[in-house]
Amino acid sequence: MHPVQIILVPQGAEYQAVCQGLKQVSHPPVVLSLPVGSAPVRRRLEQLQQTGYFANQPRVLMMGLCGSLVPPLQAGDPVLYQTVLSRSSSLPPLPCDRALTNTLHQRLGEQVLLVTALTSDRVICTVAEKRVLSQEASVVDMEGYTALEFFHQTGTPIASLRVVSDDCHRDIPDLSAAFNAAGNLQPGKAAISMFRQPLAAAHLIQGSLQGLQELKRLTAMLLTESPNP
Repeated sequence: MHPVQIILVPQGAEYQAVCQGLKQVSHPPVVLSLPVGSAPVRRRLEQLQQTGYFANQPRVLMMGLCGSLVPPLQAGDPVLYQTVLSRSSSLPPLPCDRALTNTLHQRLGEQVLLVTALTSDRVICTVAEKRVLSQEASVVDMEGYTALEFFHQTGTPIASLRVVSDDCHRDIPDLSAAFNAAGNLQPGKAAISMFRQPLAAAHLIQGSLQGLQELKRLTAMLLTESPNP
């Protein structure tokens, strides 16, 4: 029996990596794509709820890439979230489901670190900003808190397994303006941002490729291997 019934993953390359990892899995879980950003993610989850995907409280796993805020975490390192913070100080920290997280940790082993994550409404792209945020969390993403908040409200167990795509030692291009209001990446605007910062773009591309390869491997490992004794 698989540890999860539904996998949520950001659309695009991350979604494709997870689907590739599932190709050798018998009776794989349902994989659903998400846009980027809090408001688009909530709208998407509400639409999925209306179609019955989350009936009977399935075990849900968020997967995807994240950015490192602390020196030990490098591109390609896998992490499991314990708690997720929002950059909005008015919102409380939210825990991932402890039992499901422990099950995944036992299955994947000590290679996967347990971390506190922070969800941002924009891309965190400079070393200086990462250094400030490292006082609060170890990694950053753009969807995690919204998903946790949604499933907490419905009582559905959710965990989050991510892979680092960029470390805290180098700037990455600011891609915030490349996402439209629906949370979709606009390739033309993304290309312009990358072109303006070629060295930062090269680091991001290299780290993302490492992260995607590890995401694919983890997906297959999680759903085809037996739990560790």
